[in-house]
Amino acid sequence: MNEIQKRLIAEVADLHDVPMGAYNFRANGKLAGRNTTANIDIQTKTEGSGIDIRIKDNTRNESVHIPVVLSDSGYKEVVYNDFYIGENCDVVIVAGCGIDNCGNQDSQHDGIHRFYVGKNSKVKYVEKHFGSGTGTGKRILNPGTEVYLQDNSVMEMEMVQIKGVDNTNRQTVAKLNKGAKLIVRERLLTHGNQQAVSGYTVTLDGEGSTADIVSRSVAKEKSYQKFEVKLTGNNRCSGHTECDSIIMDEGKILAIPSLEANNIDAALIHEAAIGKIAGEQLIKLMTLGLTEHEAEEHIINGFLK
Repeated sequence: MNEIQKRLIAEVADLHDVPMGAYNFRANGKLAGRNTTANIDIQTKTEGSGIDIRIKDNTRNESVHIPVVLSDSGYKEVVYNDFYIGENCDVVIVAGCGIDNCGNQDSQHDGIHRFYVGKNSKVKYVEKHFGSGTGTGKRILNPGTEVYLQDNSVMEMEMVQIKGVDNTNRQTVAKLNKGAKLIVRERLLTHGNQQAVSGYTVTLDGEGSTADIVSRSVAKEKSYQKFEVKLTGNNRCSGHTECDSIIMDEGKILAIPSLEANNIDAALIHEAAIGKIAGEQLIKLMTLGLTEHEAEEHIINGFLK
């Protein structure tokens, strides 16, 4: 990979060298590096674009890195990646996409990830998006995620988009069996004329299943965000969603919650708070010597951690 691609890898996967464990690097639609282990196998799909990742039963304390980078202006792709996680596993999966566009054509990556998580397994999934480049062409990312959790499995998702993506439509669908648990922490910042749509459709089918989905976001300048979440409880279960957002300048944020309880013991909660930075927060920091802009950035950085 060239220096631009290496920088993008560092941004979206926190990698500055070849990682330990299994990995699959993709750059401008081509394989840029792959490694498998005794417990984690990665194979190119025989039909269509993408990979299959198979993790054996009882695999613990191992990781998979599958970042994607685009540095050719005008390049567009759709990739399908399927993860088959065995039973009694404890693994970390790091994905993400970085686009550097210095041309006048739009660049776009649509990544569809499907997770089939076996009984009693725990998966931490990290997905970061990043955009850079001086061109007039847009940087577009449309990730789709499907999660199927078997009995007593856990999926923890960290979804981050902080800089440089012009348009994104992130859609996540999850189905939970008995005792399964889904935890989502989303962090999002938009500015300029950027637009970001984030949707979650979660079905709690199993007895004792739980979901906790929290989105923290900041909309600056003339950017627009939509957060839409639907929780359906079909059994004794618990679900919580939260939209906590800061609006600045002429930014706009729309939150659309939907809670559907189809069982008397389904407990579903939604919380939302959208507003500007409190004036007393700014004043307090400015008395410490910060300018108003510096105070705003300090508050935003702490808010999105």
